[in-house]
Amino acid sequence: MEIKVRENTELKNLMKLVNFVGSGGEAKHLIQNGLVKLNGEVCTIAGKKLKNGDEVEYDGEVVIISTDGN
Repeated sequence: MEIKVRENTELKNLMKLVNFVGSGGEAKHLIQNGLVKLNGEVCTIAGKKLKNGDEVEYDGEVVIISTDGN
C-alpha cells in the first residue's frame, strides 16, 4: 500500500496513521523491540524521519511512503 504523508513524518506516527497500532506508546515498543523494518532493515528508532520512497514493513504489511513534494 502506498500512503501520502508529510515529509519528515516520524516512523511511530506513521504506524498510528496506517492503523498498525493504536497508540504512540505501542508503536515505540514495537519499533524498539526490532519488529519494524525500514527499507528492508530492522529500525529501532521510533522518531526516525521518513522520506519519499521509504518502505515500512510490520507484521507482513508493507507501506510505501510518498511525500509528493509536501
